[in-house]
Amino acid sequence: MCSQALIGHSLQMALLFVLGLVSSFALAQPPAEEPALTWTPRDAQLKWGPCPPFLPKGCAIAVLHGDPAKDNVDVFFKVPAKSAIPLHWHTSAERMVLVAGELHVTYDGQKKAVLKPGTYAYGPAKRPHKGFCASAVPCVLFIAFESPLDAVPIEGPSK
Repeated sequence: MCSQALIGHSLQMALLFVLGLVSSFALAQPPAEEPALTWTPRDAQLKWGPCPPFLPKGCAIAVLHGDPAKDNVDVFFKVPAKSAIPLHWHTSAERMVLVAGELHVTYDGQKKAVLKPGTYAYGPAKRPHKGFCASAVPCVLFIAFESPLDAVPIEGPSK
């Protein structure tokens, strides 16, 4: 009889624990101060800024979310049609999706990749790479950086 009461008490305690967990998850609310966002490269509210000077004239960057000086920043990167992106690297890994145009990207030690709209690409941190916007329209790339945004040019001939 004692062992049945102990088992019953243990089951009650386990049930209360599970109900407590479920309640805390159900009551959790996302922070109200951070709104959900959606952007397209044509949105008038986007603030396009200049790229580092080694990148092609007419290049622009728009911050979509986060602070470029801090971890976890998302940007649109726009490159004029028929323009080259010189060899460079980033401190951060980059996760990318081509939004417009056709972009050819070559990472050191790998074959050229041809990105078309909707193509996902991953670039490891500090891996040198170069690109070329091969389309007749500007190339627009969504990029998510893990670390603060930077682009370090590599002088000399590309590999």
